[in-house]
Amino acid sequence: MLEKKARILIVEDDEDDYVIAKDYLEELDEYKFTIDWVATPNEALKKLELNQHDICLLDYQLGAHNGLTVLQKATEMQCRVPIIMLTGQSDKVLDKAALDAGAVDFIVKSELDGPRFARAIRYAIARQEVQKERLERINVETQIRSKDRFLAHLSHELRTPLTSILGYTELLLDSDKAQPVCHELNIILNNGKHLLSLLNDVLDLSKIAAKKLELTPTTFNLNSFMADIYTLMQVAANDKGIELTLVSTTALPEEIHCDPTRLRQVLINLIHNGIKFTDSGKVSVSVSAKLENNQYTLFFEVVDTGKGIPTEAIDKIFQPFEQVEDTISRKETGTGLGLAISSELANKLGGGIAVKSTEGKGSCFTLSISCPNLAGTKLCYLSLHRKVTGEKIAAITPLSGRVLVVDDVADIRMLIGHTVKTFGLNVDFAENGKQAVEKTLSSIEKGHPYVAILMDIHMPEMDGKEAVVEIRKRGVKQPILALTAANMKGVKENLQTLGFDNLVSKPIDKMLLYKHLSLVINAKTTTKCAPQEQVNLQQIEKQPQYFMLVEDDIDAAQITQILLESLGVKVEVVHTAQACREKLTSRKNWDKILVDVHLPDENGLELAKYLSTQNRSKEIVIVSGAEIENAAITSHGASRAILKPLNKEKLLELTL
Repeated sequence: MLEKKARILIVEDDEDDYVIAKDYLEELDEYKFTIDWVATPNEALKKLELNQHDICLLDYQLGAHNGLTVLQKATEMQCRVPIIMLTGQSDKVLDKAALDAGAVDFIVKSELDGPRFARAIRYAIARQEVQKERLERINVETQIRSKDRFLAHLSHELRTPLTSILGYTELLLDSDKAQPVCHELNIILNNGKHLLSLLNDVLDLSKIAAKKLELTPTTFNLNSFMADIYTLMQVAANDKGIELTLVSTTALPEEIHCDPTRLRQVLINLIHNGIKFTDSGKVSVSVSAKLENNQYTLFFEVVDTGKGIPTEAIDKIFQPFEQVEDTISRKETGTGLGLAISSELANKLGGGIAVKSTEGKGSCFTLSISCPNLAGTKLCYLSLHRKVTGEKIAAITPLSGRVLVVDDVADIRMLIGHTVKTFGLNVDFAENGKQAVEKTLSSIEKGHPYVAILMDIHMPEMDGKEAVVEIRKRGVKQPILALTAANMKGVKENLQTLGFDNLVSKPIDKMLLYKHLSLVINAKTTTKCAPQEQVNLQQIEKQPQYFMLVEDDIDAAQITQILLESLGVKVEVVHTAQACREKLTSRKNWDKILVDVHLPDENGLELAKYLSTQNRSKEIVIVSGAEIENAAITSHGASRAILKPLNKEKLLELTL
């Protein structure tokens, strides 16, 4: 039988009695005791105050002093050591007094050699073990809560200045003043975005460690999904002069049910690492599928011709804060969190990540995930073939006008928008078909219609096909180009039947995109409503919207106000909850009130709860540097929360 260890304090002024108690304790074979002995009340209290013992045997009579006094003082100083009172003879009054004072038991000294003493010791030690486990659990829970609070506070404190850094930089880049320092501003912008991505990595790892990261699975088109990833990664590959290929080695389900955000995060990390550690050659991505028991396992294999990974480092690369470049080169930057997060996410997606590598020759990372076999889904190969135009983009004639870019993936929206801007065009954005319809009609109502609309096909809420049908139903004749990775026979004809003017294949080729836009814009298609079918326009944004912004950070408040005003919103800024309460009655009704969570005089959620009872705002929006649970948002009267740093695109969504 395994021996249990325990530390016992004996408080006894008679050395003979101490020796007797010690001998009987040592006869308890299942325990190995470490025994300390003190003879006075003061010594006893000093020892008990340390809470270092598992049990204390306290003599009732300590010379001129009473053991009850020691017991009472130990209880007052919140001593956690179980105390058993030892008495010379049985006394019901004394026994009750000892228990009332906090003793866990009382034993007559003549019973030290009996079973009652052994039971009392076992009970007291068991009780102490339970108490220790409870305290350890409380300490761990307290530490987790403290860590969560710290990370939430850190997130907010970092995201607030990032709002100013990124916001003002983008504002300057959009202005005529940027030309002489455009390169320097882009460096600031890129490094600010890099800092934001590192912050997101740390928060993701914290959520994973605390088992708080939840997946949001949905059904989406795999071909379009992979085309978007290829489009994004092609930019990084081109910058390094590396060939990037993406193929499917088996037929794949046309649609899969998975968390697209987390799958995209893992794939982009693996492909980005391949590009980062490859100085010449290529990065190849291949996708395959295997069906077993009505469940698909998808395999994404990322092979590079880079520097490879030393054998001794392979076991470490999925550990947090471990970087391959530590053993190869200090040239590359990063926290070393990407692969650790990717591995954990792959596990949550029902698979994992395997790696093979030869130093100096390259690496192969294989991501596997599990997806249910969706009823009715077709099987097809990826269709991501690009046509090479052989023409230089530098020779283009600038275009003019404003184009609407519609895509539910923020990175793709921004990438296409940036490309369109290089053609001389202004850009507006929408993230789904519903927003596209509203913005298209609003642009006509204001007298500034878009010269063209670039519309993704696969989007939530309302997809591109539904949106184009709705727009054409209103009699709108603006040219609309479909963005799609589907190049099968008949797709173009089907899309044109729905109302699209043409099709732009994903991954986007810059020169082909320019040609398509040039054709529809130079055709001088006028936007008119069919005479027999007048556009039934709602009174969208005829009157300016009025927002109140409650933000204590002066710089963040100022850039947010500037960005909102550039969108045609009238903004009143206050910096405290009290100022918000005072300003509230200055208007009969506010369109929106944006409330920062961390205010100097009141928690923003509590302020939102108060504002919701006043019925003076159509919507209350929480602004936070850390994610807030939906239950907390709705219970405090707000409709939604937006995460810092704020930018023009996020604020644009609030004006719709």
